[in-house]
Amino acid sequence: MAIHHAHPPGFAHQFEDMQQQREAGSLGMWVFLLTEMMFFGGLFATYIVYRALYLPSFEIGSHLLEVRFGALNTAVLIGSSLTMALAIHSAQIGKRGAQVGFLITTMILGAAFLFIKFTFEWRHDYVEHLVPGFGFAIRPEWGAPGAHVPMFFCFYFFMTGLHALHMIIGIGILAVLTVMAHRGRFTPQYYSPLEVSGLYWHFVDIVWIFLFPLLYLIGGRYLRGGH
Repeated sequence: MAIHHAHPPGFAHQFEDMQQQREAGSLGMWVFLLTEMMFFGGLFATYIVYRALYLPSFEIGSHLLEVRFGALNTAVLIGSSLTMALAIHSAQIGKRGAQVGFLITTMILGAAFLFIKFTFEWRHDYVEHLVPGFGFAIRPEWGAPGAHVPMFFCFYFFMTGLHALHMIIGIGILAVLTVMAHRGRFTPQYYSPLEVSGLYWHFVDIVWIFLFPLLYLIGGRYLRGGH
């Protein structure tokens, strides 16, 4: 009589063991993140070229941004990376309640980032007529460099908007993971979905770490006393 060995929870039949399954999942996510790096890398390179060509205009645009909101959102995302890492650690040691708690906290921090971005920062930009195509106002005191300030804001809204889209997708993924964690799907033997999703979340956070100084801190804002 044949003896059937029970597979561990979450094990897919096409793999030889859980280690191979975990490595395949990680490899797949790294390949996906590589395509994202190339996409954002091209965008960053284009931005840097135009910033070099029109640096005075980009300095003016940068000083019109609310750096306090950008700094606050940077702290929020760093905190969310911590809670995401703690959620994975909780799965590794088999604490289901902690997994759920840290995942929910990560989602709350992600939602807080988007709330600050849309409700406060982008609303401020709209009220100040800094949105290209929506009554953008070039101010006389900007002088000749003012003609290219709209270009800076085109980059700003596109880059931060694209980042926000990735945040929204990430929160959706975390919502699914939270339900799975609540149902006890993740154990010390099986937590690959959390691990690979954590890679995505950390990548999105790192993108913002680059966006913050590139957009908000041009021209020695603090040395000049801000705006």
